Amino acid sequence: MNAQQGNINIQQNQKIEKLMDVKTELNKNNKIGDRYVIQLFYGDNGEANEVIQKYRNVYTYPSQITYEAPNYKVWVGNFRSRLEADRALLKVKETFPSAFIPKPQRK
Repeated sequence: MNAQQGNINIQQNQKIEKLMDVKTELNKNNKIGDRYVIQLFYGDNGEANEVIQKYRNVYTYPSQITYEAPNYKVWVGNFRSRLEADRALLKVKETFPSAFIPKPQRK
């Protein structure tokens, strides 16, 4: 048997590598593209804290409280697709029946 050997030489602009590093970092920080969240609550800060604690005792999707004057929102998840968010919403609605998916904001 004979084996063949070959060399491949790929020439790539160094800026491409830097761009890939930036994209990777943005993906880690969830700052890229449209993302979907589930909104559990909209109201005052005290109730928002109660809702998020109740949520965190039951579910593991990431959660956060955001402020939009004059109210606080409890958001859950950071889903890449509407389908992924809809699947999670079905589970979350078992405990939070008024939960919904707001339209994602463009960044």
